[in-house]
Formats: sequence, structure tokens, C-alpha cells
Amino acid sequence: MQLTSKRIKEIMIKHKDAFDMLEEYDKTRELPFQRRRIDITLSVRTINALKKIREKTGKPFSRIIESKFASA
Repeated sequence: MQLTSKRIKEIMIKHKDAFDMLEEYDKTRELPFQRRRIDITLSVRTINALKKIREKTGKPFSRIIESKFASA
């Protein structure tokens, strides 16, 4: 099956997010959904607040922090 330029354009429009993600990967060698471990220092007050949120939601600290930045 040979792809026509019309079909290629349809595929590019339908899967634009995937192509954009791969283009970013070519530039940075990192995918947007990859996770990386880092060490950070937080105040005791912040840690206690995160613990309370974790108890209410059941989410780990990393997911709580990511959700705060995702909405920003």
C-alpha cells in the first residue's frame, strides 16, 4: 500500500501530539512523560502538609507535587 500525500497529511493531523512528542525527543532526548529521581530539601512544615495530603488522597509525594505544577 502506497501512501498518498493526502493520506500522509491525514495521519499527521490525526496523530499530531505523537509527532510533536517525537520531535521534542529528537531535540532533548527526553520524553515528556519520563520520570527522574532528584533529591530536594523541604521544610518540616512542608513535609507535614504533604503527609496530610497523602493521607487524604492516597497519592505519593511526587504525584502531589507534579499535580501542583501541572495546573500552573
